Amino acid sequence: MSNVSVIIEERATQMGNFLVGRLLPFRQKRMVGPFIFIDHMGPASFEPHETFDVPLHPHIGLSTLTYLFEGEVLHRDSLGTEQVISPGAVNWMTAGKGIVHSERTPAHLINRSKVLHGLQIWIALPKMHEHDPPSFTHVSANELPQWIEGDVHYRLIAGSAMGYQSAVPVFSPLFLIEISTSVDAEITLADRLYGEIGLYILKGEIEEDGVIHADKRILVASDSLRCAFRMRAGTTVFAFGGEPFSEERYIDWNFVASDRAVIEEAKSRWKTQQFEKIPGETDFVPYPERKL
Repeated sequence: MSNVSVIIEERATQMGNFLVGRLLPFRQKRMVGPFIFIDHMGPASFEPHETFDVPLHPHIGLSTLTYLFEGEVLHRDSLGTEQVISPGAVNWMTAGKGIVHSERTPAHLINRSKVLHGLQIWIALPKMHEHDPPSFTHVSANELPQWIEGDVHYRLIAGSAMGYQSAVPVFSPLFLIEISTSVDAEITLADRLYGEIGLYILKGEIEEDGVIHADKRILVASDSLRCAFRMRAGTTVFAFGGEPFSEERYIDWNFVASDRAVIEEAKSRWKTQQFEKIPGETDFVPYPERKL
């Protein structure tokens, strides 16, 4: 009997001047554990005259996690942070009560051909941390726990799992694990993870209960205690999830909160440009008013 309760396919969505594959939120499954938003960025090629640019935009009530496979992105925020992220590293920005940031092509790549490919993830904050001061942490690739079981390579990007702890400073019990193999392999996550479990197939195929699942989709386990599957050679998947919150989370544009009034207040602040600014940057993303 299949242990897959929901299958979520990537849907093309515009982000700035860039098309992404939107995975979460999804109408049948708004969150998996505390994970509330996942975009698959690229792979996209840029000519020397083209750049990746997401101007100033705000967040509240969440942490953003950027993880790249190819390319580089320059992160700047209203705390004064300026950090280039490269493949395998983690940019972790906690918005808390409010932060503004931009994401752009670094200056040294502007006049060169380039490729960008990665994941952009939002993780909702527990209610007690929704109004924390904003913060930013960069964790280099060599700081992330990695291990091999048989022919399967594991990398713990965020949270805790399987006896390992990532240096990314999360706020609730969660996990994000990259799993890859060059040969066919049986994977059993039952009793090794906790809470809700989602499985994002980045590339390759997996087999679960006799059904082959291709890439660019999320499978949500109906029972975390029965989470097992077979990975085909050359497959990379991301297991993610954790303990869900007891309260509902609302999401409106870049704002997440357990109270709709908090989101309305943030919208008003952004429309009147009352968020902190980034020195030297003036272009910004306006709140997308929805026309009836």
